[in-house]
Amino acid sequence: MTRILVSMPDDFLKSIDKIANIEQRTRSELIREALRSYMRRTGVQNAEKSERNADLLENLLQ
Repeated sequence: MTRILVSMPDDFLKSIDKIANIEQRTRSELIREALRSYMRRTGVQNAEKSERNADLLENLLQ
């Protein structure tokens, strides 16, 4: 499995860790599931929409 480095605000990470702890899963498991869910909801068929959504997500994480 490949590792990646993702930057996010400290408060956001604390929220992620809190949810992961409540659900008794790792931070990585929670983030993978969130991304799977996002990919299912948005679909890959509309590349333009996916690109806009990716830009929005990137801006939220800055």
